[in-house]
Amino acid sequence: MTTRVNAMRWINVVWLGLLAAGSAAHAGELAPLPKLKLDQARIAVAGLSSGAYMATQAQLAYPEIFPAAALVAGGPYGCAGGKLDVALSACMKGVPAPDVAALVSRAALRSAAGEIGALKDLAHARVYLLHGKDDKVVAPLVAESAARFYEQLRDGTAGLKTLQVHDDGERVFAHNLPIAVSGDDCDKSVTPYLGRCGFDAAGEIFNQLYGKPAHAASEPKGELRRFDQNAFRPGGSDALLAAEGYVYLPPSCLAGKSCGLLVAFHGCKQNADAVGEAFVKDAGFNRWADVYGVAVLYPQTRASMAPLNPQACWDWWGYSGADYDSRHGVQLRWLMGVMSALGMPPRH
Repeated sequence: MTTRVNAMRWINVVWLGLLAAGSAAHAGELAPLPKLKLDQARIAVAGLSSGAYMATQAQLAYPEIFPAAALVAGGPYGCAGGKLDVALSACMKGVPAPDVAALVSRAALRSAAGEIGALKDLAHARVYLLHGKDDKVVAPLVAESAARFYEQLRDGTAGLKTLQVHDDGERVFAHNLPIAVSGDDCDKSVTPYLGRCGFDAAGEIFNQLYGKPAHAASEPKGELRRFDQNAFRPGGSDALLAAEGYVYLPPSCLAGKSCGLLVAFHGCKQNADAVGEAFVKDAGFNRWADVYGVAVLYPQTRASMAPLNPQACWDWWGYSGADYDSRHGVQLRWLMGVMSALGMPPRH
């Protein structure tokens, strides 16, 4: 009898646990992404470190969609060539220095083959490249190579003379995203990789990509929402991302007005699993998003050992497959699905 009673108690405990789990799952359900009135001329991409590499991959794969890009402490498109050892050496330490001419030639071939977008669509693009002179993680030489990549692309490709490249590499800070407040960590690269440098990198990114602001930024008044990233797996394929991502919606976008969109890629070890909501709340993008009427999409990676990505970096060397930096790459295809849900018109 005692055994039976204990068994019934155990069943009740399990059943109550399942009910609680179900209630928690229901309570934690995420609202679908809102359909925005997206202004195609004001869609841009930005990123720090591996996020900068991801940003340039997005722009080169879809130049017709991303007319503007901001790269913070990142290197040139295609730098790793699908090889982790090259990523860790030439594309981070600059030893040997990236062969920019070869990378430009390779990009032209890939464009002609349809693996990435038509380079002519970069004719009116704007690229802002920011990096610190004290960066010990991604060498200034590598970040300068990213600027040289766009400059050689502009100067050596017919019809690209109006491509705008702004290389901002004379500021003194380490491997982080500078924020407006001052502190003692600007010369360090420590979690959450937001250096209190007294320089508002987010504000300068908006200025470079969208033009001068109408007024100064204040505390953000919009909504920061979580969304289900797994709902956008392309063809069911695992994009090796976290279960949840974030989107910030300014009041004007919520009101149905014309809305720009900035995709902001975090750096390695800067995803929400590692730093909580520090990047999505404190990087400074949200307050400027209100000023410009621009929604901010914050996709989130996840760490893994198989494939090897323990620091939750964006794929810029091939851990998600050989086509990682092309239109066939699973993370880029995932991004297109999310942008379509946000209101981006279908591509032709």
